[in-house]
Amino acid sequence: MTTQRSTDRQHKPVTLLGLGPMGMALAETLVQRGHPLTVWNRSPEKAGGLVAKGARLARTAAEAVAASPVTLVCLTDYDTMHKVLEPAAEALRGRCLVNLNSGTPAEAHAAVAWSGERGVRYLDGAVMVPPPMVGEPGAVFLYSGSRDVFEELLEPLTNLGDPRYLGEDPGLAVLYNTAMLDMMYTTLNGWLHATALVGSAGVPAQRFAELALGWFMPTVVDYAALARQAPDLDAGHYPGTLNTLEMNLNALDHITRASQEQGIHSDHPRLMKEIAERAVAEGRGGQNYLAVYELFKKATPRP
Repeated sequence: MTTQRSTDRQHKPVTLLGLGPMGMALAETLVQRGHPLTVWNRSPEKAGGLVAKGARLARTAAEAVAASPVTLVCLTDYDTMHKVLEPAAEALRGRCLVNLNSGTPAEAHAAVAWSGERGVRYLDGAVMVPPPMVGEPGAVFLYSGSRDVFEELLEPLTNLGDPRYLGEDPGLAVLYNTAMLDMMYTTLNGWLHATALVGSAGVPAQRFAELALGWFMPTVVDYAALARQAPDLDAGHYPGTLNTLEMNLNALDHITRASQEQGIHSDHPRLMKEIAERAVAEGRGGQNYLAVYELFKKATPRP
């Protein structure tokens, strides 16, 4: 006799808490990939379209958690997660919890402790793409914490995107996420400030972008070259054979003074100049610009 495999047996049932833009993208992808899905949201009307596609709407977070062996949390932050899950703690006992909120490593470690005290198997995570990219090729999700939980949930996690396991330290996923957002905002601010600088002379952003983004960034700011220099950061090796920090300090002074002359916001270049000046004062003037890494590794002195 042939036994027909049900959808439930083919795909692990999943509960999702939170239907903001990212939560909705996660839910849509899970339903599309055939996972029996239970959802909960403070505003239940948001789930209408999902219910029409086969998802089940739970009345409470506890009811939602009880419906599946794994619960994904996509709420505002860790504090919101704790407020939502505390009344559902007993229903969570013995189940897996994957947190996709943003926050800090300390908050991730606190979430592990909270989960352990309640018999919950916890995995911390971070979504590294905007909602439209969820489920698409190149959609990277970061996870850290229990390897056993990660491997057990690999099927639903893979259906959401490319799951990258970073290690047993539960704070690593949110730390990587924060570090890459740091890099993103710093890059965006550089582009916006540079555009404002040439814009002070009436140059349209579109015209500047042709040279700045079309040629300068991919050619002069060579990310592949930065990757090749990463071992130098680990080794603290900053040879000043092609350029020195003192030479770069000269350029940073010009950027700061030009910003002041053109009447645009000058705090950003001034801060970069001050950082370089502190590195030179520490005796790194003859090293290359990457030597400011040693300054970034230290806590900012408090007045």
